[in-house]
Amino acid sequence: MVKQFEIGTFGGGCFWCLEAIYQLLRGVSQVRSGYAGGHLAEPTYEQVCSGNTGHVE
Repeated sequence: MVKQFEIGTFGGGCFWCLEAIYQLLRGVSQVRSGYAGGHLAEPTYEQVCSGNTGHVE
């Protein structure tokens, strides 16, 4: 049997809370958090919190 995967992208505020919920769902194999918008490719939490990157959580 071939396993098929699909990718979902969701937005919803504090990602630590959302990660915990999605990780409990049967069939979810991976949960990754990030930021939307901005001008840095991989900003840190501290950089985003500074308000200087243009990203939102």
